[in-house]
Amino acid sequence: MFEKEIELIGLENFTKLQEKSVLIVGIGGVGGTTLEVLVRSGIKNITLIDYDTFDITNLNRQILATNKDINKKKVDVALNRSLKINKDINIKVKHLYLNKDNVKEIGMYDYIIDTCDTVTVKVELIRYAKVNNIKIISCMGTGKRIDPTKLFIGTLNKTYNDPLAKVMRKCVKEFCPKLNIPVVASSELPLNNNVSIGSLMQVTSTAGIYIASFIINDIIKE
Repeated sequence: MFEKEIELIGLENFTKLQEKSVLIVGIGGVGGTTLEVLVRSGIKNITLIDYDTFDITNLNRQILATNKDINKKKVDVALNRSLKINKDINIKVKHLYLNKDNVKEIGMYDYIIDTCDTVTVKVELIRYAKVNNIKIISCMGTGKRIDPTKLFIGTLNKTYNDPLAKVMRKCVKEFCPKLNIPVVASSELPLNNNVSIGSLMQVTSTAGIYIASFIINDIIKE
């Protein structure tokens, strides 16, 4: 199934993709698309962590969500979809609610992808990655944005117009003063419409594609 990709990037680079291990924390709008791209690009060793189930409100933006999946565990749906795409994938799932205390139990990987919503977990994932010399990329805010062209791949110290990134800079600075953590973020100001945070698929999925692209290109460049 990967013949055309191998022609494009070469067998040596494709083999690198197959050998790396990736953890995705959060299989929602961003994480679901990230997973889809990685699976279809030859990443073979993937672990997924999420404690949530699909809700009807997820149908507008989450690539893994269908009407048949409402109330099902996101990790189980993600597992089944991934195996339907590539039956040879080595995918593991953990229906786990991560917190500050159990982050250290997630295991060792070549890459950690943070697409979760909880600030404390995002901070602890970055701390864990730093301590264990694991590469990590973290997604900043995608809610209340409507323009996917304002997304960019950069570092935490280069983010702006992002309330979540502002909080993250403050929390991470104590153990990573340079704030040079790879992130996907938006330069678009969140809509100030005084409603609960909502998000659109064109933004969340673009963020997921950017994250997957960062991982794939980083592996190829090694």
